[in-house]
Amino acid sequence: MAASSSLRPNHHTSPLSTPHRQQLQSSLSRAIPCSLSFQSHNSGSVSLRYLRCRVESGRVPLRVSASSVTQVMDQAPSRASSGVPTVVEVDLGDRSYPIYIGSGLLDQPDLLQRHIHGKRVLVVTNTTIAPLYLDKVIDALTVGNPNVSVESVILPDGEQYKNMDTLMKVFDKAIESRLDRRCTFVALGGGVIGDMCGYAAASFLRGVNFIQIPTTVMAQVDSSVGGKTGINHRLGKNLIGAFYQPQCVLIDTDTLNTLPERELASGFAEVIKYGLIRDADFFEWQEKNMHALMARDPKALAYAIKHSCENKAEVVSLDEKESGLRATLNLGHTFGHAIETGCGYGQWLHGEAVAAGTVMAVDMSYRLGWIDDSIVKRVQKILEQAKLPIAPPEIMTIGMFNSVMAVDKKVADGLLRLILLKGPLGSCVFTGDYDRKALDETLHAFCKS
Repeated sequence: MAASSSLRPNHHTSPLSTPHRQQLQSSLSRAIPCSLSFQSHNSGSVSLRYLRCRVESGRVPLRVSASSVTQVMDQAPSRASSGVPTVVEVDLGDRSYPIYIGSGLLDQPDLLQRHIHGKRVLVVTNTTIAPLYLDKVIDALTVGNPNVSVESVILPDGEQYKNMDTLMKVFDKAIESRLDRRCTFVALGGGVIGDMCGYAAASFLRGVNFIQIPTTVMAQVDSSVGGKTGINHRLGKNLIGAFYQPQCVLIDTDTLNTLPERELASGFAEVIKYGLIRDADFFEWQEKNMHALMARDPKALAYAIKHSCENKAEVVSLDEKESGLRATLNLGHTFGHAIETGCGYGQWLHGEAVAAGTVMAVDMSYRLGWIDDSIVKRVQKILEQAKLPIAPPEIMTIGMFNSVMAVDKKVADGLLRLILLKGPLGSCVFTGDYDRKALDETLHAFCKS
């Protein structure tokens, strides 16, 4: 079902009743490269194939399986329901950090306070999230910790505000509050807030600590992890920014209770991506459990978030600055960013644009003869189940796609490199070595002119 380009961004609604969430404490299910081949330097092509394996670091290993979510969750140890968060580590040497995942984590002050090293904190949030969670976060930062003082800056909500003018409001507040280099910035919100707060932290006084508290599926499974920060430019999305890692990521799954349906679905575009590019078992699990995810089943959501974070953490640990491997996480994003830029920031949610972009990337992969038509059909079906668009808006023309993609961050020496599927499900390439005729045919298939 294609979304109209005139749709306005939805926001968090009033809180729903909070269901009981069973916590899961288990070992990481790791992904290690089975083979990694680099093609010619000129083509900038990286061929990727992964084999799932387990690294048992706890009492009960978590298996990736296509069985029902209930069967998977039943593997959790009994103490999981006691409020102990699941922890996924992002391994970056002395800059490593934990991702805490669980229900009610904002009611566990120690999780945040252990990562505050100075006496001053600035919480960056927006007009939608502040009434719902700002007081709770301030309490978590200060309860039993009277030496810490907290300031806050509340920004307008929406992708259209992810720009330099809005970013300056963060700097204004930090400077007016006379924050020093031992302060900590806290990002409380979705991907826009996380990106802007992180970029502000990377730049203020040439770098201060920051913490991510993501409140949307999109931010919890993707944007809060890995240290990509930045703002948009009128000519392209995320063209201004920095790689800057947080001290921790705290994912309180209860914050999804106030997330509207459209935002919920948008986040699943990134979950689906992980299965397509590197984890076929996870994709098959999604095919069987998408109805549970859309119904906000707490066990299904917890499993999808944790497994997505494990995938993201693995990739970031291997390629922090996106020299090759990490670029594969951008499946559908080159087309998707063009849609967001062309329609006007905020008209389509990021996940909606990525969903349509993924369909276009899969279509191009098929035209190149790199995948069979069964994958094309499965991708379209699962996106439709997630109530995501499977085509760009009618306003998008071939010329608009070409002009925006020409300034994409993955362009190297004038060559547009793309993430495309190749081989069996769960395999992809990041390459500039493809027949341009296939790209033209895909654009013509999805655009009127």
